[in-house]
Amino acid sequence: MVTHENVGVLAADCGDPGWAGTRAWVEQQVGGGCRVEAAERLRGGWTSQMRRLRIGGPGEPRWLVLRSFVRPFFARHAEGLLTREADTLRLLGGTDVPAAAFHAVDATAAHCAHPSLLMSLLPGTVRVDEAEAALRTPLLARQLLGIHRLQVPAGARPRAYEAWAAPDRVRLPESTGRPDLWERAVDVIRREPPAYRPCFLHRDFHPGNVLFTGRGSDLRITGVVDWVETSWGPADLDVAHCSTALALLHGVGEGMRLADAYTAAGGALSDDPADHLYWRVLDALGFAPDAGKVGTPWRELGRDDLTPDLLASRLEDYLQELFRTFG
Repeated sequence: MVTHENVGVLAADCGDPGWAGTRAWVEQQVGGGCRVEAAERLRGGWTSQMRRLRIGGPGEPRWLVLRSFVRPFFARHAEGLLTREADTLRLLGGTDVPAAAFHAVDATAAHCAHPSLLMSLLPGTVRVDEAEAALRTPLLARQLLGIHRLQVPAGARPRAYEAWAAPDRVRLPESTGRPDLWERAVDVIRREPPAYRPCFLHRDFHPGNVLFTGRGSDLRITGVVDWVETSWGPADLDVAHCSTALALLHGVGEGMRLADAYTAAGGALSDDPADHLYWRVLDALGFAPDAGKVGTPWRELGRDDLTPDLLASRLEDYLQELFRTFG
C-alpha cells in the first residue's frame, strides 16, 4: 500500500552533492524507463538519512524509500548493517509482519553517494506524542509478540544478539544525584546472562520505529521499520528495549506497562524476577551516560518537552522502579 502519509517532510533534495549517481542507481533498479521525479527528506531518523522518492513512468506514480548511511560511523559499518536489513526484509516478505518490501541494496556505496537500501513506502506515521500513548502500548506489545513468534529456519536465522552495555564499559552520568542507584544497576549485570529460549528479535523495537494509522478504536500499526539490528536472542531483551523507550517518552508508568501487555497478549518472559531485572537493567544501562541524546529525533517530531535533563531524570526514575518491582 502506498500513501502520502508518513513522517514529516523537510525539503526536496534532488540537488544534493552526489545525488545524480544515487538517482541513476535507483532508476536502474526500478527499471522500465521509470524516473525519480522527486526526493524528500523524512523526519525522525537518527542513524541514517531517509528519503521518500516519487517514481514516475508508465501508469500512476509510486513511492519508494531510500535509506542512506551518511554519518561516518554508520557508513563504516554499513555493509553489515544494510546487508542484514536486506536479508531480513526478504525474510519478512512472506510473513504477517508489516515490513517494507525489499527492492535493492548498495551496501558499499559502489554506485550511490552513500551506502543505501531501496524499499517500499509503508503507510502511517510515527507517533511519539502523549495523545493516545496508553492505546499504543498494547498494540506495540502485540506486534512485538508477532515478531517473536516468527518461525525462522535455522539457516536463515540472524546473528546472536549483542549486549549494548557491559559492567566494564558503562559510563555513569557525572551529574547524577543518585550514584548508588547506578552502582547497583551495574552490579546487576555483573552476573552471567540468564538462560533463555531464543527467538527472532527486532532488537531496536520502539515507538520511533513503528508506524500507525487511525485514532481511537481505529488505531492500527501499519509498519515496523529499521531492521539493521535484527538478532536471535531473548524476548525479554526486545521487551526491555521498548520499555526503556516508553519510560523516556511517556514516563515510568508507561515503561512498566509494556511487559504486562506483552504477557497478557500471550507472550512469555522470564519467570524469575531476577532474570527479568537483568535484561531490563542491561538495556537501560545502554542509554548511559547521556539519555538525552535519544531525544534528538523525538524533538524533531514535535516533542520539545523532552529535554536532556528530563530524559536523564526519567531514566533514573525508571531504574528505581525496576528495583522496586523486581529487585
